[in-house]
Amino acid sequence: MALELRHLRYLLAVAEHGNFTRAAEDLHISQPTLSQQIKQLERTLGTQLLDRTGRTVRLTDAGEAYAHHARGALHQLAAAERAVHDVRDLTRGRLRLAVTPTFTAYLVGPLTAELHGRHPGITLTVRETTQDRIETGLLADEFDLGIGFRGVHLPGITATALFTETLTLVTGDSAAIGGRSGALPVRELVDRQLALLSGDFATRGHIDAYLEGHGVSPRIAVEANSIQALTEVVQRTRLATVLPDAITHDHPRLVPVPLDPALPTRTVTLLGRADAYRSAATLAFTRLTHELVRSRGYTAPS
Repeated sequence: MALELRHLRYLLAVAEHGNFTRAAEDLHISQPTLSQQIKQLERTLGTQLLDRTGRTVRLTDAGEAYAHHARGALHQLAAAERAVHDVRDLTRGRLRLAVTPTFTAYLVGPLTAELHGRHPGITLTVRETTQDRIETGLLADEFDLGIGFRGVHLPGITATALFTETLTLVTGDSAAIGGRSGALPVRELVDRQLALLSGDFATRGHIDAYLEGHGVSPRIAVEANSIQALTEVVQRTRLATVLPDAITHDHPRLVPVPLDPALPTRTVTLLGRADAYRSAATLAFTRLTHELVRSRGYTAPS
């Protein structure tokens, strides 16, 4: 039997689902057909790739080794196909972008508008997720670019500084801060209730580290997995949250409350995979991002 790409995909699907039935459903083929194809692959290679003895189907040691190279081969093939279809005049193309939640609220919209205005033939796919997931997705060739924060990155990830982001305590009710004109001492947060992003997001980790560093443990009354949810909650309650200044400026009903000491700034970065193929769409979006950051007067990274 000559090996075909479908055999690689079949094996990886079974390994991912740990079950022939679910893998077959995902592949839109019958379970007997899938099982037969995997057995043919094993006969061709002369070794057992799957351990079928347990409740969950697992890769054998040989299967693990083969699956590793199969994934690499499929990723390389996908990159090759994109290279073939890449059009240098940008009349068509595709870009897969992943961002952490704060950027959806104030950066993705202007970037998308600018990209579509200049290159309407490019299809942009945007995924909002955590920074850890962005980096693993870049390494797995699920994304072309990501927007996240400077820090310790996974091996193989490149990070280009874009600008410095400043965070501020925000409320939707000016009376909730007692008409204060100056900065709010951070210790007074002990008596306040906050609405914050959930703990799997980089922004929450940044805020928690600041609070812990000052020995403050306010009550977290609401946790959300989107900035939009936080802004809606804060505008309708006496709760406060922490948002980037760029978001606060775009919401006239949100009242910034400077903290003393101020929340530390963080550097926004454009993330990529070191050995990834750079399509014309990717290069164009990278240039556009730097241009937009400069035109909006965002603080240059330190």
